[in-house]
Amino acid sequence: MERLRRECPWDAEQTHRSLVRYLVEETCEVVEAIEDGSDTDLREELGDLLLQVVFHATIAAERGAFTLDEVAAGVADKLVARHPYVFADGDVPDDLDATWEQRKRAEKQRTSALDGIPSQLSALTRAAKTISRARSHAVDLPLPAEPVEADVLGSELLALAARAQASGLDPEQVLRDSLRTLEGDIRRRESPVPATDGSAS
Repeated sequence: MERLRRECPWDAEQTHRSLVRYLVEETCEVVEAIEDGSDTDLREELGDLLLQVVFHATIAAERGAFTLDEVAAGVADKLVARHPYVFADGDVPDDLDATWEQRKRAEKQRTSALDGIPSQLSALTRAAKTISRARSHAVDLPLPAEPVEADVLGSELLALAARAQASGLDPEQVLRDSLRTLEGDIRRRESPVPATDGSAS
């Protein structure tokens, strides 16, 4: 990659921003290989995705920001810190998801369950992440929690998409609007109630 950055005009002109679309495309191709491809396909697509990691790290190293070794060391340190029941004497938590979120929240000094959820996610993925994060942070939400089978959920989501199309609605936009309302509700429920001194106002 370092040689490509020196000797290939196309590679030399790339930036973190110009590579975003390729990062997204390669990630989607990995998903496709997992769902519909062979081990050979998956190996190839993982290699293409790894190339994106190397590309970005090389550009960062040129700026003196960080190196590929630092990227690898950072994720290794993170995994060790978040698994004390593997790398130290800790007990395996009863709720692994909630404990993971608690450690991440403390590590990143987050003040809200919504912190760190990418706004670029699709509305459906972002909604699922938002609800999961809120529940792991013990935010009391008036949302259904009954389990549902995968085939039933798929059929219901398709039916809702069909009804949206028949109604001239964009389901992504409608869900984004509802998600903003939910996010506001989460923030209000996270906010501490101001203390009062008991005096009349």
